[in-house]
Amino acid sequence: MQRLFSTFPDGWPGAGLLLLRLAAAIPLVIAGSPHLRGLPSSAATPVQVVSVVAGVFLFAGLWTPFAAALQAVIEIWFVYSAAAEAGIHLLLAALGIGLVMLGPGAWSVDARLFGRKRIEIRTR
Repeated sequence: MQRLFSTFPDGWPGAGLLLLRLAAAIPLVIAGSPHLRGLPSSAATPVQVVSVVAGVFLFAGLWTPFAAALQAVIEIWFVYSAAAEAGIHLLLAALGIGLVMLGPGAWSVDARLFGRKRIEIRTR
């Protein structure tokens, strides 16, 4: 993961990336969970299951480039399956593509697992 992103920004840029990840994750989880939308809980379709998993990964910042790319694919699929709301799905797909390019930020599981480590060597 560190090869994909040279830094995991913190401070205001890290907070912005956290906000972008949350803005991408919440619609995925809501779209994939029928009971959150007030629909009867029936057998979930594979797209709904993948949508919830990708949303949870984005929420945590785990495997962010993969989850964001998956989100972009899901949103493009939604554009072709339900043309009435194409605008919002195109916007969410663009958000996913942006997250693929920008990375997860310092406030993510990816940063904890794959970020740069500081090793202090003490000499006497």
